[in-house]
Amino acid sequence: MENKNLKVALLALRLGVFIVMFMWTLDKFINPAHSMAVWGKFYFLGGMSETIMYIAGGAQMIVVLMFLAGFAKRFSYAVILLLHSVSTFSAFAKYLEPWSNLLFFAAWPMLAACLALFLLRDEDTLFNVSK
Repeated sequence: MENKNLKVALLALRLGVFIVMFMWTLDKFINPAHSMAVWGKFYFLGGMSETIMYIAGGAQMIVVLMFLAGFAKRFSYAVILLLHSVSTFSAFAKYLEPWSNLLFFAAWPMLAACLALFLLRDEDTLFNVSK
């Protein structure tokens, strides 16, 4: 017998993670200067052009939509986990001053959600295209 509560919970996690990743992706198109500043400060990839942001945003949008659709879950869920892991750990210095950077701590429960989705991807079957 299927556990309906688990499937609903996994769908809720997938939608929640999608919303954040989708907004981060849109930022590359709507405000590429912000994305360029983030890449320079947190990923030490300064000097990126708007064109690079658009290309990165396009690639990320494909993966984010695959993730939302539950398509190629081993790949798309892994890439989302990897992207968010890099984002979370690249901001490590922010966690050393928690009272100045409290919002950064929201990355940890989202990272846990990404990991749970990756580990339970075969159980995440509501409203997705993968069987």
